[in-house]
Amino acid sequence: MSKINPSKGAPYARIMGVGGYRPTRVVPNEVILETIDSSDEWIRSRSGIASRHWASPEETVAAMSIEAAGKAIADAGVTPEQIDAVIVSTVSHFKQTPAIATEIAHGVGAGKPAAFDISAGCAGFGYGLTLAKGMIVDGSAGHVLVIGVERLSDLTDLTDRATAFLFGDGAGAVVVGPAKEPMMGPTVWGSEGDKAQTIRQTEPWTAYRDGGRPEKFPAIAQEGQSVFRWAVFEMAKVAQQALDAAGIGPADLDVFIPHQANMRIIDSMVKTLKLPESVTVARDVETTGNTSAASIPLAMERLLATGKAKSGDTALVIGFGAGLVYAATVVTLP
Repeated sequence: MSKINPSKGAPYARIMGVGGYRPTRVVPNEVILETIDSSDEWIRSRSGIASRHWASPEETVAAMSIEAAGKAIADAGVTPEQIDAVIVSTVSHFKQTPAIATEIAHGVGAGKPAAFDISAGCAGFGYGLTLAKGMIVDGSAGHVLVIGVERLSDLTDLTDRATAFLFGDGAGAVVVGPAKEPMMGPTVWGSEGDKAQTIRQTEPWTAYRDGGRPEKFPAIAQEGQSVFRWAVFEMAKVAQQALDAAGIGPADLDVFIPHQANMRIIDSMVKTLKLPESVTVARDVETTGNTSAASIPLAMERLLATGKAKSGDTALVIGFGAGLVYAATVVTLP
């Protein structure tokens, strides 16, 4: 007989509060057109993006995260001292170690929580939610702070016509805590590593050590058409699997919050899933751009703040991106 005590956690988990931070500088397409041969009409028709936010030197990954996290903690009605773990999803924190999560945890006054970073690209927020839910149910944490944050302007090649207009900066955060009934469905997640080169960093950091200075600073590059086809055809299937896993259908949804990568992808998924017109669809990409791991919590925060979604609504969230990786789940909005 085992002598190990069993875990004692909550029966279920839920999102208790949400917060977001967008940098103060708004960058319209006209600024992007200074360095690429394109047009505002072309950018809007290809992506649906009209503007995005770019961070100032003072709006660091940590600073933006602390702002978003503070709002999420207040919205959840808990104190910083009640946060037992901090999970940060980002690809744009440029120090290999220590994890930026530790600095953020200290910055929000969380005491001595477990703190770590994850790298799952645009699916990172969904990965973080899943880990947080497991902690709550397992009993290793009472409340978990999950943050998606990016400064993708630091990884954007402004001369690359295919990507220069896509990316923005920002941070989104949620607090995950205990629940007495199911408020977070099973996660459908995975990866397709054979497609890893379709979204990639142009140069590894070791290029600076081994070969001097590359001609350009490392940036994000992607095979746009391949990524678009994969997202449109495969991610709708994953979204449907998440609905099936939660035991609900499209008519049971109130809100759809996909990763804010491209308006055409969002519209195609809505059509493929046959979502009723009554379902509110997040289209934050128009004024925020693609903020990778931050896009879902930022879109969630804006929908709630503007009254387009309300507390208690049932929402399908799905993230997908570099890896290629994906994560989808159904949640009750805080």
